[in-house]
Amino acid sequence: MDEFHVFQHGEKIVAVMSHVWQIGLRKPSVKKSVRARTTGRVKRSVKGAVIPWYGKKGVGFVKSPKRSVKGAIYRRTTFGWRDPFR
Repeated sequence: MDEFHVFQHGEKIVAVMSHVWQIGLRKPSVKKSVRARTTGRVKRSVKGAVIPWYGKKGVGFVKSPKRSVKGAIYRRTTFGWRDPFR
């Protein structure tokens, strides 16, 4: 969740965006879980044939480094409800 903090710096009014990090249990979503499980093998194979960098390791950081770092932190600081059973 991104928030804006507005403050005055001299004569200028400055808005700064800060990110509030989540720690702990992720909120489960049945809709997203079903969607992830029903993405077919055919769809992934077609995308792999058409897009040369699809599914390759490290491309996310090259394409969007800020998003990649946020995702890495999120994965390390949160856990799903099924993780303790694995």
